[in-house]
Amino acid sequence: MRHFISFLLIILCGLHVWAQDIPEPKSPRQLVNDYVGMLNGTERETLEQKLRAYNDSTSTQITVVIVKSTLPYPPGDYAFELGRRWGVGQKDKDNGVVLLWASDDRKIFIATGRGMEGALPDAIAKRIITNVISPEFKQKMFYRGLDRGTDEIIKYAAGEYKSDGTEGGDGELPLGVIVFLIIVVIIIIIIISKANKGGGGGLSRRGGGWYPYTTYTGWGSSSGNWGNSGGGGSDFGGFGGGDFGGGGAGGDY
Repeated sequence: MRHFISFLLIILCGLHVWAQDIPEPKSPRQLVNDYVGMLNGTERETLEQKLRAYNDSTSTQITVVIVKSTLPYPPGDYAFELGRRWGVGQKDKDNGVVLLWASDDRKIFIATGRGMEGALPDAIAKRIITNVISPEFKQKMFYRGLDRGTDEIIKYAAGEYKSDGTEGGDGELPLGVIVFLIIVVIIIIIIISKANKGGGGGLSRRGGGWYPYTTYTGWGSSSGNWGNSGGGGSDFGGFGGGDFGGGGAGGDY
């Protein structure tokens, strides 16, 4: 019993750190969130306007998030948690997509909301990264990779591309993994509920946590990336409270 309690405390502490390491959306709200400064102002604004126009015409939200690193977390877990915490997509449709780029890790991940998993299955997300984004990134054409990658996401979401029947799945998760994930989700809900009752301050503080913020987004760096790399502009209206169920794929370059 003592060992079980110790194990539970470790999980709770780990979740507390996890909550600290997810950045909050920029203010004013934007669909292109560059916490590192990898894109110049014109590139950010052009990409932002394209994604806003798509959001306005379809209600589907595609957000591009650039951080330095997701370590010690896998990029997929980081992208899913970010999508859930930000509420990317509409609450009743779960039609959000997170295109995450960890520049120092050289990792890319596309996470799909529950409502987007049919239009953008894991194999297609993987194909977009491998065939479209990664080749551009290898040539240091970062904006072009993100621009072309989001174009592909939009085309699949609009049904312009059809499955060729070769994608296949990655297999079902083992039962033990599913049970563990359910337990973790329950614990997260309890923690968030208690935090909200206490004013919600525990989830968005810059301090606290066991890892420096510069490891993830560069918030503490002298270059002042936090809040200054979004290129300004007006609020697009904010995210709608969508949820993510674990669909998506990643790759590197």
